[in-house]
Amino acid sequence: MNVVIISKEKYEEMVGKLNRLSDRVNEILCKREGKRLSRWMDNQEVCQQLRISPRTLQTLRDNGTLAYSQIGHKIFYKPEDVQRIVRLVEDRRKDAAYRGCSI
Repeated sequence: MNVVIISKEKYEEMVGKLNRLSDRVNEILCKREGKRLSRWMDNQEVCQQLRISPRTLQTLRDNGTLAYSQIGHKIFYKPEDVQRIVRLVEDRRKDAAYRGCSI
């Protein structure tokens, strides 16, 4: 095992630089979170937002209603595609309520 000994001043300088780097990374991440297209959603987030089961989500993928991207075995959805489905469901509910039906 190798041991490296540094002075207290150099250690504190290194810690300060790492703290500044960490702060900068956090700033960048906060800015990215504000962007509309910066974050993709996973299966669990989509099921929660749409209030549907994983099987229903699978059906939406299978019939082409909801676009998705797959990396390895993980599936991701663009938030704007999920919002399109939310608006579609809301519109159908409004139409049904207007006609006096229930969905």
